[in-house]
Amino acid sequence: MKTPHGWRSTPLMDLVQQPVSGVSVLSSDELPSASNPGVLRLSCVSNGRFNPRDLKTPIPSEVHRLSAFAEADTIIISRSNTPQLVGASAYVKSTHPNAFLPDTLWSLRPKDKKLSIRWLSFVLNSDAYSLTIQSIAHGTSDSMKKIQKGSFLKLPVLLPPLPEQQKIADILGTWDEALEKLDALIAAKARRKQALMQQLLTGHRRLPGFCKPWEQIRFGDLMKSEDRYADFNDDNLYHLISARRRAEGIFFRAALHGRDIKTKVMKQVRAGDFVISRMQVVHGGLGVVPSECDGFYASDSYEVLVPRDPAKLSPRFIGHLCRTRRFWHHSLVCSHGVHIEKMTFVMADFEHEKFMIPEFAEQIAIAIVLETADTELRLLRQQRAALDHQKRGLMQKLLTGQLRVSTNPK
Repeated sequence: MKTPHGWRSTPLMDLVQQPVSGVSVLSSDELPSASNPGVLRLSCVSNGRFNPRDLKTPIPSEVHRLSAFAEADTIIISRSNTPQLVGASAYVKSTHPNAFLPDTLWSLRPKDKKLSIRWLSFVLNSDAYSLTIQSIAHGTSDSMKKIQKGSFLKLPVLLPPLPEQQKIADILGTWDEALEKLDALIAAKARRKQALMQQLLTGHRRLPGFCKPWEQIRFGDLMKSEDRYADFNDDNLYHLISARRRAEGIFFRAALHGRDIKTKVMKQVRAGDFVISRMQVVHGGLGVVPSECDGFYASDSYEVLVPRDPAKLSPRFIGHLCRTRRFWHHSLVCSHGVHIEKMTFVMADFEHEKFMIPEFAEQIAIAIVLETADTELRLLRQQRAALDHQKRGLMQKLLTGQLRVSTNPK
């Protein structure tokens, strides 16, 4: 690719000081003077954002003073992380004297005033540069990789003049501000949805027009097993479903021929079925089958349930009730094993658990309110994804010089 006019390629070592981080073990009277000092977690850098509140308290038996804290107008970069996250970085807007860096995070500062560190943060977060950083990471483990300072500082950067750096940073910063506002709105809507669930699914808040007392009913009197076992054939193509953790829904997992499926016992599911993963329910692996998965298949490790009386229990209501902490608690109580990753759900025990259930009409009304909140959140997340995609496309053009910006004052 031809270097844009006025730009030059230069190694990072010519632009930034030596990355700083690290830990020194000191006595308790030598703790940092900052109030409530904490050690930044690796997750403090995510999706190009810095979260200064993602801290862990220093271990009392191993008091730490870190050699660097989150300082304004710097970049924090993850030098040791999983293969997908190593090299993740974020721009630090303001100083956080209580947030100290461990030796798995670096702080980058400019060498002189000829560099906009904010502009560099966009370069490091670009798709192409992120892949370049990941390519130089090494490690003996497939789960953790590390970046060496020497290799990192030798990486080339396509450097425009300072006024153009600043203009590019201002433009992309505007997009970041829009994304931050959307993130705040999504977070507020999600909190509101959680509050609605807590109030409506417990009867603490009643919708207008409903006053009939709720009934306490055994789960076994509400739902029953509906095992539609398939005639297994190695040549048949099976569309398989799975349950996301944290009750985040049932989804299409894969389409496999019978010969490629290890467990040869399959159950067919229908839209509206309530399915529980016996091995994953302790992590919220349960939910209602959506219409797009009608007629798909689940392994025999799933419980497939339907209402005993469809006129008294709505799958739409159960789909929301199963997302509550109380429902998860009942599921955990009815799971047995020596370790949470090896616990198995026992349906016969769960049938005796009791739940407060409103009349059918109120179930539907509650479901409509919560589905409306879900739709709002889904549309906002789609809007955010589209905005982020547009920003990524603009970054590609601005940071490579395909699209030039004017730096002449009007």
